[in-house]
Amino acid sequence: MSLAPRSGSGTDAAEAGGRHGGGGRRRTGRPPRRRRVLRWSATVLAVVILGTATAGYLYYRHLNGNIEKGQRSSGDSKAQKTAPNAAGQTPLNILLIGSDSRNSDENVALGGSRDNRGNPPLGDVQMLIHLSADRKSAAVVTIPRDTRVDIPKCTDPETGKTYPATNDIINTSLARGGAGCTLATWQNLTGVYIDHWMTIDFAGVVSMADAIGGVEVCVNQNVYDRGGSGLKMKAGTKKVKGKQALQWLRTRHAWGSDLLRARAQHMYMNSMIRTLKDQNVFTDTGRLMDLAEAATNSLTVSEEIGSVKKLYDLGMQLKTVPTNRITMTTMPNVPDPLDANHVVPAGADAEKVWAMLRDDVAFDKNGKATGSKKTAGTEKASSDPAADDAEIGVLVQNATRSDAEGAVDGRASELAGLLVEKGFTRAAADLTGGLSEEKTVIRYPSAELEGDAQRIAKSLGIPLSSVKRSTDVSGVTLVVGADWRTGTSYPKKSAPKAGDIPESADAINGSDSGQCMDVYEPYRW
Repeated sequence: MSLAPRSGSGTDAAEAGGRHGGGGRRRTGRPPRRRRVLRWSATVLAVVILGTATAGYLYYRHLNGNIEKGQRSSGDSKAQKTAPNAAGQTPLNILLIGSDSRNSDENVALGGSRDNRGNPPLGDVQMLIHLSADRKSAAVVTIPRDTRVDIPKCTDPETGKTYPATNDIINTSLARGGAGCTLATWQNLTGVYIDHWMTIDFAGVVSMADAIGGVEVCVNQNVYDRGGSGLKMKAGTKKVKGKQALQWLRTRHAWGSDLLRARAQHMYMNSMIRTLKDQNVFTDTGRLMDLAEAATNSLTVSEEIGSVKKLYDLGMQLKTVPTNRITMTTMPNVPDPLDANHVVPAGADAEKVWAMLRDDVAFDKNGKATGSKKTAGTEKASSDPAADDAEIGVLVQNATRSDAEGAVDGRASELAGLLVEKGFTRAAADLTGGLSEEKTVIRYPSAELEGDAQRIAKSLGIPLSSVKRSTDVSGVTLVVGADWRTGTSYPKKSAPKAGDIPESADAINGSDSGQCMDVYEPYRW
């Protein structure tokens, strides 16, 4: 008679029988501890992975939900994209708009002027960020808020209200159809196609500054902008964040002018870029989440970049540019002859800046020489043959008026007569007037007239890059711009070179950490 095994020995016997092929019973009880641990670990791991993925997805949806979006362009504009370079790359242009909106308690508390609550916001800070086609350099151009410009006809995408074209200071464009109207205004002024816009208000600036952890700025004297932004700090370098960062960006009285405020803003942006690069936020999950939260809550963007992924991709492209290849500038300007409180673009100097943006010429001299910057296809002749000269109809318009100078009387008739002398007997002058174009252009409405338009350009020595297809004309149209105010020979201009920006653009390189603001004497303490 066999004896029952003692407690614990049955398992040993069963395992022994299983190992050696004996007659012991196979185990039918609980699985061995090692297997239980493995199964438990696998279950926990699956839950963790699933939970993390779900949390990540939900957080991604949360960030996407934070982003406000709007229509890219809400105004009439003729600007066209720059043609790709030899590698098929195109530059990227982003318009950054700082709104003075006081339509929330937080913005009223930060910006004051409670009487302005509910008024349409003004675009008091406007900067174009240009990222080169090869993504190796970047340029920023500020247009001062009190610059008088032509604002096109715009339709507000939210209300459907249409605003007629007008001539006014540029910061009012934001209230005439939103950021899309400001974008169209910039495009018409500069001839630069702008891919996206972003807007940020007072509260957004504060939250972004806090998320970054502060940005170093410098003043040469103690400053107190009493009656203005309220900025108060001692001479030297100091890290500003939150409300004080907003005060720095809003200060103008203590610097002496709105133009010098742009310089202070450029110093802040350069310092912020250096700070972000030093922090390596893309490897710090906590900091990255703080920035993502602040950015998606602070920015309103044009709809084509209205997702976390697209904004992240945009940030990664900007991140690749070295600080010594970033240049901050202000549009060259002169006092407005109609109002001493305003400015207008400074003719040739401003046009040179716009040309460098259009032709993707670096604002700095720190890159490697790559030969001609002329974009691929810019001078490509049409495959459409031109008609006989005497059969080409062409309308000549006088658009020599600029913000700085009035129109040249009789210019359309003069050049129409020149074309008739050259054999284009169907040339005629448009005598309606009132047009303004910085640069002479020939427009045509459809492909079958491209050859005719290029034939006119060649006869006058106008570059083929100035021949543009446009639905705004019904036939070949020569628009004589402010760059051709006199003479019958189109003025030849040498192509700008890298780093050849006008001194009046007040350029600051991104690697220059020694910049410091002088304080206007009445605001020193």
